[in-house]
Amino acid sequence: MKAKSKKLTNLLLTILQTYAREIGCDTCFEHLDRYVEMTLAGKDASAVMPLVYRHLQTCPACREEYEALLKVLKRS
Repeated sequence: MKAKSKKLTNLLLTILQTYAREIGCDTCFEHLDRYVEMTLAGKDASAVMPLVYRHLQTCPACREEYEALLKVLKRS
């Protein structure tokens, strides 16, 4: 029962963290390369692309893609 309680708590926290304007994974992915390039250039990508930033904060799958792309481009 404890696992169900934790899942419910996480779901409720996610719902409470939503905003009136949000983007989905497809839109986030479309802008991810530009977001990473801005980050690597030392620009505040979160200020320029706040919807992408907020999505990355709540979506583990997109966050993983972001971190992987950032890691690959840092090596280049």
